[in-house]
Amino acid sequence: MNLEEFRQKCREIIDAVCSVYVGSADLVEKLLAACLSNGNVLFEDYPGLGKTLLAKVFARVIGADYSRIQFTPDLLPSDITGTKVWRQNVGFELVKGPIFTNVLLADEINRSPPKTQAALLEAMEEKQVTIEGETYKLHPPFFVIATQNPIEQEGTYPLPEAQMDRFMLKMSPGYPPDIESEMEILRRRIEWRKDDPSDEIRTIVSIDEFRQMQEFIEHIYVDQSILRYIAELVRATREHELVEIGASPRGGLALLKISRAFAAMDGRDFVIPDDVKRVAREALAHRIILNVEYVIEGEKPETVVEDVLKAVEVPKEVGR
Repeated sequence: MNLEEFRQKCREIIDAVCSVYVGSADLVEKLLAACLSNGNVLFEDYPGLGKTLLAKVFARVIGADYSRIQFTPDLLPSDITGTKVWRQNVGFELVKGPIFTNVLLADEINRSPPKTQAALLEAMEEKQVTIEGETYKLHPPFFVIATQNPIEQEGTYPLPEAQMDRFMLKMSPGYPPDIESEMEILRRRIEWRKDDPSDEIRTIVSIDEFRQMQEFIEHIYVDQSILRYIAELVRATREHELVEIGASPRGGLALLKISRAFAAMDGRDFVIPDDVKRVAREALAHRIILNVEYVIEGEKPETVVEDVLKAVEVPKEVGR
């Protein structure tokens, strides 16, 4: 696969998803970039904005296996990972849970208690699952697309910092931007003649081709000045006056990986500062914990990222 073929495939994937999902093309591009970087994505927004549909359509377009888990207070870790059961004349046999897939939709992930949420930690970071002391590798690619509702607090369990840090990006789809977009949703529903058209979506790439695309971005060149720029951004979040705990080194790795994906998607074999800036807010804000007094005053982690982007000097010359 060469750079032009990669770019064309990305364009076809984005167009195919947007032929069903009515929303920001930029959001779809960031989702694709995160998945090409083998990262997990958290969507936090109000109900009914198409988060589940987007995940299903995306999985279909890239030819991936797809599983959905509806998180509830009574969900057990074994309901996610699976368990071993005794079979006569066979012995203990593994019954795999829904986590053995390529794209896992964790719907309303904050509705389950921490013990159940923790069942995803190993899979999200190490792409493997341990069941009763035995480790099973997940078939690549594997990534989690999770959703949560930001306004409903009753019966929810906030995600711990360790789990939030394992999401490469945290994004909000938002409401349709204008009346035409609202009408387009209604028009497409009339055209489909059913609520869920995802089973009729054309697959653009096979899962093997998608793995090749993931491997391709590992060859994108990153200049030392870009590495310094990413490192300075991450370190600056820890030194901001509003911050108690800044972004972790994993945040810097997220910026590195996803900026390479953006470069390749734009047809470049090298990263520029705009690739980093484009996704800094979504990659860093959810890793930042503000001092309590500033939270009470209504300050947001996104403000810290915006301040840092303005304060850190951008590299002037970047290239091969």
